[in-house]
Amino acid sequence: MIQTVVKRDGRIVGFNEQKIMAAIRKAMLHTDKGEDERLLQTITDRIAAKGNTQMTVEEIQDAVEMELMKSARKDVAQRYIAYRNQRSIARKAKTRDVFLDIVNIKNNDVTRENANMNADTPAGMMMKFASESTKPFVDDYLLSPESRDAVEHNYLHIHDKDYYPTKSLTCVQHPLDNILTQGFIAGHGASRPAKRIETAAVLACISLECAQNEMHGGQAIPAFDFYLAPYVRSSYIEELKALEDLNGEDYSTLYDETLLDYIKQPLDKLTGIDRIRQHAINKTVGRVHQAMEAFIHNMNTIHSRGGNQVVFSSINYGTDTSAEGRCIMRELLNSTYQGVGNGETAIFPIQIWKKKRGVNYLPQDPNYDLYQLACKVTARRFFPNFLNLDATYNQDDEWRADDPKRYLHEVATMGCRTRVFENRFGPKTSIGRGNLSFSTINIVRLAIECMDVKDQEARIAKFFAKLDEMLEITAKQLDERFQFQKTAFVKQFPLLMRSLWIGADKLGPNDTIEGVINQGTLGIGFIGLAECLVALIGKHHGESEEAQELGLKIISYMRQRVNDFCDRYQHNYSVLATPAEGLSGKFTKKDRKEFGIIPGVTDRDYYTNSNHVPVYYKCSARHKAEIEAPYHELTRGGHIFYVEIDGDATHNPQVIMGVVDMMDKLNMGYGSVNHNRNRCMDCGYENATPSLEVCPKCGSTHIDKLQRITGYLVGTTDRWNHGKLCELNDRVTHIEGSQQQELF
Repeated sequence: MIQTVVKRDGRIVGFNEQKIMAAIRKAMLHTDKGEDERLLQTITDRIAAKGNTQMTVEEIQDAVEMELMKSARKDVAQRYIAYRNQRSIARKAKTRDVFLDIVNIKNNDVTRENANMNADTPAGMMMKFASESTKPFVDDYLLSPESRDAVEHNYLHIHDKDYYPTKSLTCVQHPLDNILTQGFIAGHGASRPAKRIETAAVLACISLECAQNEMHGGQAIPAFDFYLAPYVRSSYIEELKALEDLNGEDYSTLYDETLLDYIKQPLDKLTGIDRIRQHAINKTVGRVHQAMEAFIHNMNTIHSRGGNQVVFSSINYGTDTSAEGRCIMRELLNSTYQGVGNGETAIFPIQIWKKKRGVNYLPQDPNYDLYQLACKVTARRFFPNFLNLDATYNQDDEWRADDPKRYLHEVATMGCRTRVFENRFGPKTSIGRGNLSFSTINIVRLAIECMDVKDQEARIAKFFAKLDEMLEITAKQLDERFQFQKTAFVKQFPLLMRSLWIGADKLGPNDTIEGVINQGTLGIGFIGLAECLVALIGKHHGESEEAQELGLKIISYMRQRVNDFCDRYQHNYSVLATPAEGLSGKFTKKDRKEFGIIPGVTDRDYYTNSNHVPVYYKCSARHKAEIEAPYHELTRGGHIFYVEIDGDATHNPQVIMGVVDMMDKLNMGYGSVNHNRNRCMDCGYENATPSLEVCPKCGSTHIDKLQRITGYLVGTTDRWNHGKLCELNDRVTHIEGSQQQELF
């Protein structure tokens, strides 16, 4: 009797006769005679009873073929065999077509799935070959029938499915102090602990790059200012010691002296110890500036994942009020404002300003001047984005202004919106944690399938029933992926599970990661709330109070069910406002093919990003903020708010501050500002003219057009997929002429 089954990936699972019955039933339903329940049960019982204790999937399928051929239903046997062959042939044919597109560097949604990846380079092509080969393997051998069916019928998208077999995790917030104080081993060499700011900045780059090769998502540093601050002081002391050697004097009394700030000042009017102190400060500031310049440059030039992608990196900062922390932030912002290389805007790292009252938001706050500088930099360079630590759900009762490690109790986020903070299985913190995996539900399709119900109340009830079913499937799929991920060994992730993931320091190289990864999150995402609402009641939430009420009811229900899943499966489930990039047009294309063009639903080439007001809907920034704000508390797996500005924001940082004020008053968690930015790559001329093709200064057509695709920047739209390009063309502005408006 069969007791266990060896799956194609080598896993051993319990025998489930329902899978045999489902396969035979599907074959029967495709014949003229239809289903024969008695024969179905007979064959299933015979195979289960006669089989060996342990059999492979292929052996069981061969046995099914034999039993069907011996039965009177040869027609079922033929359908069953044909189905197996068709699946094999279809997989090979699809792979062939995709591979030819990659070989011929065709610009399509496969090769442009991720705008941060250059799929035209040899390394990029190899990545796409591997990716497209792996996805069918995952479908056939790693997904449950329910999950596979949901994906196949366009209800569910499993993000980073190509990385599924690697057992890798999505992302992590780096506890950089572990790296800087202890060093680490990467490849064949060990990095020693940092002693000066230049080394600390380089180690920060290496940490992000090495971890990127061990994970399928992004990398973030949660407290960049706090982590690097000590190395400003150590570099300052180095400068004092250099002066001691030069002058034959002892300046040790200055080593630990409290400094109000690190500001460059002329030396010509200073004498004695004041001149020595200021000289050391000036040299230190110069070194910090160069270190921050190098950090930004490296993050835009160092490639990872086989050499085809710069590191998808983010850094959070803003709340260190020490002189050293302020120096880090000031020079980071100054370097960002100046640009990299020949003055180009840095694409990475995604910079995130942690805004907090009493620290950096109000005029009397110690870091208010740096907040003003951050807004000035954003007005020109798009970054930093703004993370609202004052939002009720972003606060921690253990945070204290006088705690030197208060950053442990501050939420941090990834640039594309991934948020981790709440934790059922350990400390409430972002540090040393991240998302394990996430999957997105196509709520638009669920709504379309309910449009035939004429009574609105019944239509909505049917939608919630469908949503509930899909939430169950998604939660189970994420748990199944977790059960697969947890079997990985620590030695498979030499940096992540040695120095970065919370609790990993207690594990040995041959231990599995099961004991620590439950500190991470499993995200259940959604896309197209606007189109979903149009399908259900004829209007989206930006144009109808009734639609807004229903939208909040839908996402609140998702949040409620996610809490249920946390209890049932004992994981940190969360609701994610999915950052749709490659997915933006994928769902839509399939739904339109099946249901046709439905006005306001499938009539565009993309579904609206998560809970956002549609990009084409003209409204004020205030209205957009009021509509989207309530969803932030519900989507604690991650969210973002965007405002589109018309014209040149460079000389008006007040408009950025106005957007942050909206976030503060409406309890929003994370937001940023979009605007046009063109740069001539030949003469360096910059302006904000939409669709600029020719430089008005030198006549060059070599124009760098900077745009934000989801949470990150892309210097060229050549790598954007079709859906995102269509969305970009539809975007309308919410603040005209970059003028400060009465937002409240």
